Order: sequence, then C-alpha cells, then structure tokens
Amino acid sequence: MEAVKDIKETVAVDLGALLDAGDGAIVTLVAGSTRLVAHRAVLTARSPVFAAMFGHDTLEASSGQVAIPDVEGPVLRQLLAYLYTRQAPQLPGMAAQMLAAADKYGLPDLKADCERHVAAQLDVETAAATAVLAVRHSCPDLAATAVAFIRAHDYLVMATQGWADAVLHQPKDVLEVSRLLAQPPHSTRNLSAEEKSRRLIQAAEEGAVEELVALLAVGADVGSRGGEGETCLHRAARRGQVEAARRLLENGAEVDSRNSRQSTPLHSAAESGHAAVVRLLLSSAADPNARNQYERTPLHYAAEHGHTDVVRLLLTSSPYHNARNQNGWTPLHLAAYSGHTETAIVLLEAGADRGARNNSGNTPLDIARQNNRQQLIDLLR
Repeated sequence: MEAVKDIKETVAVDLGALLDAGDGAIVTLVAGSTRLVAHRAVLTARSPVFAAMFGHDTLEASSGQVAIPDVEGPVLRQLLAYLYTRQAPQLPGMAAQMLAAADKYGLPDLKADCERHVAAQLDVETAAATAVLAVRHSCPDLAATAVAFIRAHDYLVMATQGWADAVLHQPKDVLEVSRLLAQPPHSTRNLSAEEKSRRLIQAAEEGAVEELVALLAVGADVGSRGGEGETCLHRAARRGQVEAARRLLENGAEVDSRNSRQSTPLHSAAESGHAAVVRLLLSSAADPNARNQYERTPLHYAAEHGHTDVVRLLLTSSPYHNARNQNGWTPLHLAAYSGHTETAIVLLEAGADRGARNNSGNTPLDIARQNNRQQLIDLLR
C-alpha cells in the first residue's frame, strides 16, 4: 500500500511540475484577463467535459482556446492545479465559485469537498446564497443543510440582504428553496428509543440538521453510540458536519467522549482534516492533548495526513508538539513518514524536536531517508 501511495504522490508531483513548466502546452484557458496554458491530455484525462470538448469538431478543439465564463482568475488557477495534481485546492473565499466550476466540468470529488467548505461557512447572511447554489448545482445534501439552517434560525435569513439579492437575481432558484422550506419535517414523535438513536447517529453523520434537531426535541439521546462505540459527535466530526456538531454540543453532547479506541471527536476531526469542526471543538473546551489507546494525540493524526491548517489550529491550543505515541513517534516523525513537507515546516517553527528518537532509535530525518522523502531530507538535515 505504501508503494501505491508513493506512485500516486509521484504522479501528482510530476503533473504539478508540468503545470508550471508549460512545455508542450497546447491549450489556453481564459477567464477574464487571466490566461493559463495547459496540456490537452491532462484536461481530457481528468474531466469528461473537456474530453468531450476536445474529442469532437468544436471551436475549442480547433482553436486551442477555451473560455471559462463566470470564473475569476485565482479560481481558474486553483481549478487547473487540481486537474494536474488532484490535491485539494485552497478554498477559503472561493469555495462557492469552485463548486460551480467542479459541477460544470464533471469533478465530483472536488465538488463534494467544496460542498463541505460551503456548509462550514453557513451563517444568517450567507444561507440564502448557499441554498441557491445547492439548488442550482444539484447538491441535495447541501440544500438540506441550508434549508435546515434557515428553519433553525427562525427564518431570520429572509430578512437579510443576502435573501433579497437572491430573490432579485435568482428568482427561479429561490422558488425551489421556498418549496423545500414548505415541505413538512420528518415525523419523529412515534419512533422507539432505539430507532431515535439510530436515526440521530445517521443524521449527525449526514449533516441532516433539521432531522437531528427534531429527534433531539422528542427525546433522542444525544449520547447515542453506533459502531466502534462512536457517539453522534464522533460521526459528525469525522464527516465535517460542523452545523450538526454545533447542535449536538448545544444539546449537551460530551465534547471529549471516547470511542472503543479511546479516541475523542477531536481525534476524528483532526484525522479527517475538518478544520471548521476542529475550531468548533476547541472553542467548546475539547482537550487538544487527549490520548487514545495508541497514545496518539489529535496532532499526531493531523500531521500524519498532512492537514496543515488543522496542525496550526491544534498548535495554538497545545504545547505538546513533541508528544510521543506508543512507538515513540512524534508528530514530526509522522509528517516525515508521510512526506508532508509543509506540515513539517509548521511543526519545526512551533519548536518540534528534529532530533527526537522513536523507540527504534530513529529521528524524523532517519524516517524521511527510509521513505525517500527528498524534500524532508533536505529540510531536516
């Protein structure tokens, strides 16, 4: 499995290098005043829309120039970088535009990632735009989350400028949002306690805030557990369902509940890289230094998976950047093992010990050498 991972990373790096080199690029993408060159083979391999465009006698195929309307230059750059590297783009501030582009060019993984970011930014002013975006681009989960948010906030969204702008500029989409708002909520009153718990866990995992709130209102146990002893909060944290997690906490969910591996919801959010949930849990007094049965802290998981934004968040709340798991590995060891250079830099800036030795006597540099992580070898020397 490690060999497969290395191959995938190498391919991503090689394609990323092509993006900046421009050698052999025969297609020009245009968004306003931004013009970017790209390799036709990469575009067609990544996107079925580009494949169809260049596989037929189209103006784009003959001219080698593709207009990308309704997209700003920085968004186009991020979109193109994703097509080359399959690395999640930097989304804050552009997640909505990126979602629209991902939908248009047939990129379901990127679209799902954008949906999560948009949902995490929901507030009273943005809820209308989010609901309209979800309807327009066929995002049923995001639409349900936005509709539940509007209901849960006593329809205050309809008094905002955001709602007025949506009515003015996207009346057909607002009509569909209004139809969703008019649908009666799911019936929950006559369920057994067991069924309430099961559905509450599912609602937390799926971010179905409306149903979650309704279930809690009729007595569903906020501490309900599913497989591997995970609470509803574990499930919401693992899936990045920030609004569901907030509602669970407001209704008394234990922020440091433990599953069968003694991991907390913060472990789950950190491992999955959901920064918005991590921020929420930390603000709710979650223990950033909690240890599970493997003596791992949330920082271990964030470092191993290269979730640098989560690493930064955890470091603001925890001085234990040199914490050791049961094998003596620090977060820096794990970043070196997985090849996450940016994460390693952040850890070093926070004071991580590059000379720390694990139970086998290996330093992070030794681990980088064993796994042929050249950038980290150079960094850790």
